[in-house]
Amino acid sequence: MRFFAATADPTALDRALAYPADGPVAALTAERIREEIDANRFRPEWIWLAEDEDGYILARALWWGRADSERPIALDCLQVRSTVADPAALATGLLDAGHATFGTRPLYNVSLPGDWRARSELAQAVAWRRESGARAGLSREIERLRYEWTPAAGLPEAGGRLTFREGSDEEVLDAFARVSSGSLDQATQDELRTKDAGQLAEEDMRFYLDCPGERSWWRLAELPDGTLAGLAVPSATPYNRNVGYLGVVPEQRGQGLIDEILAEITRFHAAEGAERITATTDTTNAPMAAAFERAGYEVAEIRMVLEAPERA
Repeated sequence: MRFFAATADPTALDRALAYPADGPVAALTAERIREEIDANRFRPEWIWLAEDEDGYILARALWWGRADSERPIALDCLQVRSTVADPAALATGLLDAGHATFGTRPLYNVSLPGDWRARSELAQAVAWRRESGARAGLSREIERLRYEWTPAAGLPEAGGRLTFREGSDEEVLDAFARVSSGSLDQATQDELRTKDAGQLAEEDMRFYLDCPGERSWWRLAELPDGTLAGLAVPSATPYNRNVGYLGVVPEQRGQGLIDEILAEITRFHAAEGAERITATTDTTNAPMAAAFERAGYEVAEIRMVLEAPERA
């Protein structure tokens, strides 16, 4: 078996694009892949193939990054032909080859419909992807709900108990750290097992500064007397406006203030003309999921995230 990037020879990229978008797990079309390549989010060196001794392509992996990323951020698509007897083993080899070249193990996002567990063919396709991810070092699994808001849902009420203002970097860092305490977000809980709240706050801030959104959008949420209540970080992806980050400090939880913070983010994006706002939360974070639903957000898909316990 040969594993190689689409830079290996002059025909490799065309062969990668010709690979069929088959199987029950949604895959990208050649047209969409070309669009991402043109935007520098897919790159030939991040597109990997597995071929047998006869030169027949048996598997394809597409890694994604931002236009200015030095290394890929996420595995966006992983396919193995249905004729392969052990798809998990072949996929593991392909992932290992890519990871060794990148010098990192990017997370793997698997986008799924809400009923995927009840569909046997789809459940089997997910099973070998999970197995190959675990074998390749992506052993931490988080299942997330991806929500969408559109203008048809109407704007959530502003509330009125909180005021919002821009904060200094020091104030925002402090807010990130305080909001993370007791968070129900699984990734946050996992990160806090190996680092303190201040370190995580610095990482979170760097992450959102690197996103397409603007730092000037971020707001501290305060009670009328100036007491910090939470943080609102409207953000963006390369495709849509995004909720980004939001939370309430521990001592102010249980009063429904998260609804006002989410409303602030939603109303901000809507005022900027957003036709779609995306958001995600863990399936285990029932309070946050309920807040999204109260604000008119609807579940668009389930996203299974496979990642390394300590991402390189």
